[in-house]
Amino acid sequence: MPQIILEHIHKRFDKFVAVEDLNLVIEDRGFVTLLGPSGCGKTTTLRMIAGLETPTSGRILIDGVPVYDSDRGINLPPNKRDIGFLFQNYALWPHMTVYQNIAFGLEMLKWDRKRIESRVGEMLQLLKIEQFGKRYPAELSGGQQQRVAIARTLAPSPRVLFMDEPLSNLDAKLRGEMRTELKRLHSDTNSTFVYVTHDQLEAMTLSTRVCLMETGRLQQYAPPLEIYNQPANIFVASFVGNPTMNFIPVRILSREGNRIRMEMLGRQAVFTAQAPAEDLSSEGVLGVRPEFLPIREDGALTASIYSTLPAGMETTVKASCGETMLTSVVFGSVDYAVDTQVKMEITGNSIVLFDGQTSRQAGVGAVEILD
Repeated sequence: MPQIILEHIHKRFDKFVAVEDLNLVIEDRGFVTLLGPSGCGKTTTLRMIAGLETPTSGRILIDGVPVYDSDRGINLPPNKRDIGFLFQNYALWPHMTVYQNIAFGLEMLKWDRKRIESRVGEMLQLLKIEQFGKRYPAELSGGQQQRVAIARTLAPSPRVLFMDEPLSNLDAKLRGEMRTELKRLHSDTNSTFVYVTHDQLEAMTLSTRVCLMETGRLQQYAPPLEIYNQPANIFVASFVGNPTMNFIPVRILSREGNRIRMEMLGRQAVFTAQAPAEDLSSEGVLGVRPEFLPIREDGALTASIYSTLPAGMETTVKASCGETMLTSVVFGSVDYAVDTQVKMEITGNSIVLFDGQTSRQAGVGAVEILD
């Protein structure tokens, strides 16, 4: 399986910049998700790697071989890149059975009949759709059609499998089930997967690394939990996580080594960073995940309940602390009356401090609210 390298990739459509100076290394057998809001350039990036879109400039290598190089005039077509592409709408032939759909690409590659029968049988078994071999796509559910599309894509043993929002047409329950199947499939096939989605839950649960983009620019490229716990900037922190991170404005009073004294929510506090904090302006933003803002009787912050959203296993609580709306996640089924006064506490050592001017992360650490 190959390593994929993107070097200084640019893509412009007339005056519109879709992707700007993208540098990326997708490791062998990785499951990399291109994540971001609509129009951020993630699908364009996927199509450029696959050869379905031509970059404006830059270089792309698959397994050490240049498949696109603007300086050398190299641009291999998709069929020369040995990749598989799974489209959003599955693109199954309606007049062919499941068996015929999977075998079609192999027939185009001039495989002999015995080899085709053997490979289709392997795919039917791998995707657990052996009983559907003689059915037509219209006789299958959405999840079953997706499995057929994956089987057809994997049948020629491509070096890389590209997937462009393959779960978006499924209902919520089936999406959850198919996420489990895709992760297991990645493990079973030892293939390199490149996956496009705007759903941060899919990116968090499936990926070995996440490439988070905004307006054509790479914001952070890291393992999912690193992006969640150590976001590079406020955009990353706000996009990943549901409920979203709390952003509390702070005024920096003084700094001494890893300790930063600040004013927040009408109180003074000390932020102790795990490592020396980056340069800070006089204004900052404290990022607190909802699970690190529990409701406690001895909490240092007083807030007024705005609303509660019980969901069975956990309850999302929104409360106002002065002019700032805070979100807390309480595990279990609890409820609070509107305008009830509660105490909240900032806990743990995964609190993130951002610079107020640049929005970049300045440090990760713990917060102590002073009396």
